[in-house]
Amino acid sequence: MPHLTINGVPLEFTKGQSIIDVALQGGIEIPHYCYHPGLSVPANCRICLAEISQPNPKSGQLEKIPKLMPTCHTPAAEGMVVTTESPKAVANQKAVMEFLLINHPVDCAVCDQAGECHLQDYSYEYGRSHSRFQEDKIKNPKKDVGEHVLLYSDRCIMCTRCVRFTKEVTQTHELMVEGRGGTEMIDVFPGKGLDNELSGNVVDLCPVGALLDKDFLFQQRVWFLKKTPSIDGITASGDNISVEHNEGTVYRVKPRTNLEVNQWWITDEVRYGWKFVHSEQRLTMPVVRGKPAFDREDPSEAWQTSLARAVEVLQAGARSGRLAALISPMLSCEDAFLLGRFVLGLDPSAVLGVGPVPRSGQDRTLAGGFTIHAEKAPNARGVRRVLEALAASQPARKMPAGAAHVTDAEGFVAALTTAGAGTVLVTGNYPSAWVTEPMGAALATRRLVLIDTLPTRLNSHAEVLLPSATWIEKAGCFENARGRLQSFERAILPIDFAKSEAQIALELGARAGQSVDDAFDAARTRTQMAQVKGLEAFVSQVCHPPVAAGRASDMVTADL
Repeated sequence: MPHLTINGVPLEFTKGQSIIDVALQGGIEIPHYCYHPGLSVPANCRICLAEISQPNPKSGQLEKIPKLMPTCHTPAAEGMVVTTESPKAVANQKAVMEFLLINHPVDCAVCDQAGECHLQDYSYEYGRSHSRFQEDKIKNPKKDVGEHVLLYSDRCIMCTRCVRFTKEVTQTHELMVEGRGGTEMIDVFPGKGLDNELSGNVVDLCPVGALLDKDFLFQQRVWFLKKTPSIDGITASGDNISVEHNEGTVYRVKPRTNLEVNQWWITDEVRYGWKFVHSEQRLTMPVVRGKPAFDREDPSEAWQTSLARAVEVLQAGARSGRLAALISPMLSCEDAFLLGRFVLGLDPSAVLGVGPVPRSGQDRTLAGGFTIHAEKAPNARGVRRVLEALAASQPARKMPAGAAHVTDAEGFVAALTTAGAGTVLVTGNYPSAWVTEPMGAALATRRLVLIDTLPTRLNSHAEVLLPSATWIEKAGCFENARGRLQSFERAILPIDFAKSEAQIALELGARAGQSVDDAFDAARTRTQMAQVKGLEAFVSQVCHPPVAAGRASDMVTADL
């Protein structure tokens, strides 16, 4: 492969890469504002300029290009020598920072971007220690540009990332550059606000505090937030996300870069769709029909009583006829495995079904390759894969000729009658109403053990109601619309006294006399899953989030 040298470090590159691409890939920082790997390259911020020398094709001798060159726009070449640390390059960096800060308001103390602002970071590392500007700063207005986004124009450094995003990625063209020189501003076209399905990404793209998320505004200082890698639990996209939280409360969801799945973006649906996690309607305590509400001061007694009653109902159903289990596509593969194994342990011929899979519209792929999925369930394929493998592994399973091992939601309602199943274990965990009329009518006439997160019409029919945890409150893996298995970690503890479906399945199994683990562990469960024929992929093919590299602080401290 061809080589070049950046700041004394030799690096390999592929033809077509820019210098800044090679540097960032090799772990060398080159300051930049306008450059983003998912957008076109305008080379207008000028802070990435470097001194470049390259071999003369005739003499073979290194010759220095007389002027500084933008590393974001200059292709890497064999034998090239690049430096951003020479006196000339450093002087440019300081000059650019000084120009950018001339009219920038000093409001870091109240700016939501403080703590993750490139202007702050680069000012500290590449700027001057003081300002030489004596005149009055130009004041620009604050603007409401869309449903989710505010624009603080006086903080804008005109990198134009947001404009290029709406032009090149969403192709909705809501943002533009208005004016010239000192009066230049980002704005929306008259009568057309920032209104597209990926609008929140302009906040992520903004390197300063100009574009801010209304939902996160003044909610939390970013240095208090903990970041947990996760997967989209709202749609079938499998988008890689970071759940940012503090003291058990989620404050925002941001995209994690994965070029094979969601590139650098997420939809607003995923960005804001997690709010049901902290809904006041969340189910937080078990309920047993005919018993008074449990004392919240003694949740262990509530769970013991409820689990005992649930096992009693399910065992009675298995003795008197057929059991059935409806496993939600909102659950993780591990949840589905442990619940399915528990039910089949009681009745090897149990009717198994995948819960309703909501859809909205049609799949749409944007210009850059990002796909917005119409399917609004994160794991319909994973749940079906797990249940089918479990059912096929049951030697004593008796099925009618031509019958499927696992049905969809519509087929499940018919199968209840065909199989004569009088007792049903149902799971929900949907962010909104999900029980259809036919399903509600069919389940209302049967003995019901319900595991769910939000109230539904089934609550009043359930003999036992067990509160469960959302995907943000547990670990596991999902299979997205393209068949990619991806794991996610628990961000926060389950609300109040709720438990994950996997943990509930283990505790039910223990009470039923099955040999199970005491506590749920996602990695251990995947190892157990891989021992079932057809589920070997859960050890060999699950994609895990990359381990975050530690970063040492360069802050000098002194003991007082």
